[in-house]
Amino acid sequence: MVDSFGPTMPMPDAHPSPMTDEEPYERGPQKEPIRVLVVDDHALFRRGLEIVLAQEEDIEVVGEAGDGAEAVEKAADLLPDIVLMDVRMPRRGGIEACTSIKEVAPSAKIIMLTISDEEADLYDAIKAGATGYLLKEISTDEVSTAIRAVADGQSQISPSMAAKLLTEFKSMIQRTDESKLVPAPKLTDRELEVLKLVATGMNNRDIAKELFISENTVKNHVRNILEKLQLHSRMEAVVYAMREKILEIR
Repeated sequence: MVDSFGPTMPMPDAHPSPMTDEEPYERGPQKEPIRVLVVDDHALFRRGLEIVLAQEEDIEVVGEAGDGAEAVEKAADLLPDIVLMDVRMPRRGGIEACTSIKEVAPSAKIIMLTISDEEADLYDAIKAGATGYLLKEISTDEVSTAIRAVADGQSQISPSMAAKLLTEFKSMIQRTDESKLVPAPKLTDRELEVLKLVATGMNNRDIAKELFISENTVKNHVRNILEKLQLHSRMEAVVYAMREKILEIR
């Protein structure tokens, strides 16, 4: 059995890729396995994912679907923790299904696993509520790592797509010639420090080391940032901060 869906993406040694955890994600002990719904229009690919994830003691595939319409029905019935879903499928695509899945299973977190490296698909997926966007070229180990990370509140995005996302918003900021912006919610100096490090791709552990604070303190800062900005994920917070010029990307 092949142990990846394609070539493993090379990762830089010196610095973490934007908005992607560089080191293997370590998940604390939990009583119940992470319940995953696999959605893809290729039955062979779904079966491959099930076989791979079945080897993980803390992950359980509870169902599968062949398109977005079926995914919404299964999500409502199974209430999975994670929906691992393709972008482009017949009947109803993955991005379109995101909003409906969030309505019928609000606690479910959605990871797009796709061959599409189109910026438009990435932006639409984020706006529709996806917490992760991974290309199918990643290794099987990275899939399970991403599932654990997203289940614990992290956002996951393939490095090449993160680079496109940051480049696009940098260009947008440079094009913006507005002299006045709607005042953004006030963040503390420490919250701004944490948000800037999140934007560079650091995970909570690395941020804690950088700022000489505990990992729990970092989590509290991230939670406060999201509450103040009325956002749902770290990824949305970074995009918002760039748009409102809270962060300067150089």
